[in-house]
Amino acid sequence: MIRNRLDKLIAWIIFYGNNVKFGKFKTNGFPYVSVAQGGSCIIGDDFQMNNGNVGNPIGRPQRCIFFVDRGAKLIIGKRVGMSSTAIIAHQRIEIGDYVKIGGGVCIYDTDFHSLDAESRKQPETDTKLKKNMPVKVGNNAFIGAHSTILKGVEIGENSIIGACSVVSKSVPANEIWAGNPAICIKKL
Repeated sequence: MIRNRLDKLIAWIIFYGNNVKFGKFKTNGFPYVSVAQGGSCIIGDDFQMNNGNVGNPIGRPQRCIFFVDRGAKLIIGKRVGMSSTAIIAHQRIEIGDYVKIGGGVCIYDTDFHSLDAESRKQPETDTKLKKNMPVKVGNNAFIGAHSTILKGVEIGENSIIGACSVVSKSVPANEIWAGNPAICIKKL
């Protein structure tokens, strides 16, 4: 009980110190948060997170990571739950309401580096020529543990992503997708 209160206090300080707009939340452990100047992070009410092995020892333990670059936005809806999740926003990532995100999931809206080999040789052009595209996860979606959601992907409402999947294209509402690359395996 004392540890939960301490974790919540530390998380509150981390959110507040990074200008995160947040409502009520529960936490086991505390996250890593970095919101650059001009970036925006909004977390809805009744947010729950597990950081590391505390609260959800599912493997690949890490704290939740929320990184928001200059001018980027990260919006997390109400009643979202996640464990050891990394969300990296260089443009815009939006997660709807009632979304469940399994342990070790990574969500990226960027390639981080240029896809052109010559451009990658030069630090000035490498990150300058990277591609960013927004990511959106619809209401009631469930993303299975250790999955990776890549830039430009939209996951429709009520859809499920199977564990360890790599999602590189958009998923319609009410479907189950899995694999690497993820494909539709069932309509709900």
